[in-house]
Amino acid sequence: MGFFANWPIALAPGMGLNLFFTYVVVGKMGHSWEVALGAVFIAGILFFVMSVTNLRSWMISSIPMNLRIAMGAGVGLFIGIIGLEAGEIILFNVEDAKYPSLGNFSKPDTLLAALGFLIIAALSIRKIPGAIIIGILIITLIAIFADLIQFKGLISAPPDIRPTFMKLDILGALDLGMLTVIMSFLFVNLFDTTGTLVSVATRANLLDENGEAKTLDKALKADSGASIFGTFFGCSPVTSYVESSAGVEAGGRTGLTAVVVGLLFILAMFLSPLAYIIPKYATAGALIYVAILMLGGMKKLNWSHVTELLPALIILIMIPLTFSIADGIALGFLTYVVLKITNGEIKSITSAAWFLTIIFISKFIFL
Repeated sequence: MGFFANWPIALAPGMGLNLFFTYVVVGKMGHSWEVALGAVFIAGILFFVMSVTNLRSWMISSIPMNLRIAMGAGVGLFIGIIGLEAGEIILFNVEDAKYPSLGNFSKPDTLLAALGFLIIAALSIRKIPGAIIIGILIITLIAIFADLIQFKGLISAPPDIRPTFMKLDILGALDLGMLTVIMSFLFVNLFDTTGTLVSVATRANLLDENGEAKTLDKALKADSGASIFGTFFGCSPVTSYVESSAGVEAGGRTGLTAVVVGLLFILAMFLSPLAYIIPKYATAGALIYVAILMLGGMKKLNWSHVTELLPALIILIMIPLTFSIADGIALGFLTYVVLKITNGEIKSITSAAWFLTIIFISKFIFL
């Protein structure tokens, strides 16, 4: 991203997509992590092909804006539920309980998770740089001094890459049952990446006189290439981080920013003991806060056109309730096509919407 595209964008495994990778594809659907990596590889190849052809422009321009917005917001709610569960602010699957319930705030873990969110929110409102990291560190230090966790040092050798290096199972991922998984990786990554790149480009003044992002195609190639390369080491989909906007606000304007970030990540590999002691309730507040920020795009929804609005709300609601990005998007697209047909708006259904709907119907039939 730094040397080829010259963009001030950091790349790392996507936080929403790695939850989908772990909890849904491997956990819920029962696929091996090697096959899941194969699906990420294939999705990365497809993303790269779309980046070097007109397929990307066709897909992005053909999918209704309301559905695009709802995908990002739905993933945000999905992440929020993960945070609420990690901090035990909301309890799921409690014995003898039919519905989720409020956690016990007399427990230190729950109280610290809620406190972490409030600290991060307060610091962010005051525009203090590094608010999320500061909040996580404050909660971790409180936990150490309260003897809830033990400090185990700062530095160690990086982990051995041999258990995951080149372990992806591409042939296993070519199974028909993996089609929806591949499409989920592809489209969520595609829309998240495009939205992030355009957003950061606007802040960094990387737009030309026509409002188009300069060298956007190069940035997309770098992103998709990194996602492919990451599977060789065992990474879930690598994506452009929206937090890069913080670096832009601090003065980053060129690829030098991305190079420095990459070098600092290499140094961070030697600090795994420090990261290991951070309890999940310390990061819960950060997940909840990020989830709320991701709902900001909802203001751009077209609330006046019901056949556009309802499918978007279906996606928004069903992604977290089904605990599945793929299922939420599938139900939204099916709703979209049905409402358009019944309302006599069949001509407004885009080719991409038809294409995705056929894929999602196949998913429900064969899975």
